[in-house]
Amino acid sequence: MRIWRSVVGKLWMTILLLVCFVLFILTILLLEFFQNYHVEEVEETLRYEAQKSASILEDHDDLDMSIQIVAEVLDDPVHSVVEMNDDIVFYSDELSYRDTLRAINNSQLMDRVYADGTVVQDEFPSGEDFDNRYNNIMIVGAPVLNANGEAAGAVYVYQSLEAIQQTTEQTTRLIILAAAIAIILTTIFAFFLSTRITAPLRKMREGAFEVARGKFDTKVPILSNDEIGELATAFNQMGRQLKHHLDALSQEKEQLSSVLSSMADGVITFNKDLTVLVSNPPAERFLQNWYDEQDGYTKLALPPTIEQLIKEVMQTNEEQVGELEVNGRSYAAIISPLYSGQTVRGAVAVLRDMTEERKLETLRKDFIANVSHELRTPISMLQGYSEAIIDDIPQSDEERKDIAKVIYDESLRMGRLVNELLDLARMEAGHIVLNKEEVKVNEFSSRVLSKFKLGLNDHDIMLSYETELNESTVILIDPDRIEQVLTNLLDNAIRHTKADGKIIIKTRRENQFIRFDVIDNGVGIPEEDLPFIFERFYKADKARTRGRAGTGLGLAIVKNLIEAHKGKIKAESKVDKGTVFSFFLPFHS
Repeated sequence: MRIWRSVVGKLWMTILLLVCFVLFILTILLLEFFQNYHVEEVEETLRYEAQKSASILEDHDDLDMSIQIVAEVLDDPVHSVVEMNDDIVFYSDELSYRDTLRAINNSQLMDRVYADGTVVQDEFPSGEDFDNRYNNIMIVGAPVLNANGEAAGAVYVYQSLEAIQQTTEQTTRLIILAAAIAIILTTIFAFFLSTRITAPLRKMREGAFEVARGKFDTKVPILSNDEIGELATAFNQMGRQLKHHLDALSQEKEQLSSVLSSMADGVITFNKDLTVLVSNPPAERFLQNWYDEQDGYTKLALPPTIEQLIKEVMQTNEEQVGELEVNGRSYAAIISPLYSGQTVRGAVAVLRDMTEERKLETLRKDFIANVSHELRTPISMLQGYSEAIIDDIPQSDEERKDIAKVIYDESLRMGRLVNELLDLARMEAGHIVLNKEEVKVNEFSSRVLSKFKLGLNDHDIMLSYETELNESTVILIDPDRIEQVLTNLLDNAIRHTKADGKIIIKTRRENQFIRFDVIDNGVGIPEEDLPFIFERFYKADKARTRGRAGTGLGLAIVKNLIEAHKGKIKAESKVDKGTVFSFFLPFHS
């Protein structure tokens, strides 16, 4: 049944039905024509025979001889009846004579032979099937004129139309046979023509399916130079153009995907119903952080700030800006409308992680506040004591010396603060230069420790060195910088350790590092302060500091120096139990 739904079948059936219809009409017309033609031929023949017979009878005086000649002239199936002076003098067919004579007497047309002296023609049925014309008998009457030109008798020539039925049937058979042959030839020709026409169309259909499956290099053969050939050419051009445009779209999509994936900002495209259409990795991390922060969340849920901004964008068709916090991180959100023609079909959200910026801004403010705070005290003291000297307030040389000593100590403090700030700035800018050399770990640690033992007489603090390394263990470091690290750590330990306390320096090998531990049993550092102790100007509770106060920059400098040596540092502490500062320096045996 597939062929009837195809172009070949439809075209084939159309041509076949059209030809059949034409042949059917032509057959009907031919049959009618030939039937009428044969009847007219019989009519003409009968007229001729009737007139010839009447002429014979008129030309001969001997009636018997004339009748004999008429009988010889007429052959079957033509029969005749001769009537002279209202008497039948001759009839050629005894079987049909009485029926024919009865028809002649009942025919008004036959009366005109005597009345008008003209040749007349008429048909009358001879059987019971009145609808079949071939059962009729055709009769032609011709007058026999005397010397005065009056009708003295008549010759009636008649023939049954059944005689032409065989001729008509034979003609019909020939016409039907010719029509059948024409239909068969037309079928073959139509099928061949349809196949020829639709062959390129089938190729184009197969090519279209290949293109639909993504094979844009598919080409269909150009088999002719007609409209179908032009269609094949247009199809091939369409395939090339489609491949070109799809390659361009794919390239643009890949570029857009690469741009979105490489962006530090999160980008989310929303539909009108707040459904997420497209998102890049930073945006997915943002959504995951939001989901992790919620209890019993659903994946359709969005932060309320984002939802409100999107609704405002939908209502106003204008860009909206807002800020929000998710899982401890700060984000700036810029929501813009997404158009489809003149209609807003969604929104695009750009989420920028502002956590580091906010932290840097806080650090900048804290830095300014801390520097101002650290400088204000020595400057105030310098100003106050300088005014005291100018106003001659000290009365003795000893008082002047005490004031001068205070001014000197505060100037040293200011100088130390400024130098540490400059050192820290150079380190963070990457301008630190390390002069590395091989140093024996035990000898170096003992030497640094001995410098501090001389100044601990007033503190009653015991300082010791313990090691698991042998005396020949060497490490490649900048000794001045590492000595600065140990000095800062020991100075912090001394300032935060009570009298009769104990400070220990331990060294040992741990994997590919040499580990240095500075251990004290001092006041310790609160757990909440531990993550921030390596930041600039960060100080624990001032009540825990004994002796002179630090600048808050020492541990920041220590961390930068250790990291410059490709090492790492950490701190462990418990309040009133002590603190352990551990730093690791790479070791290559």
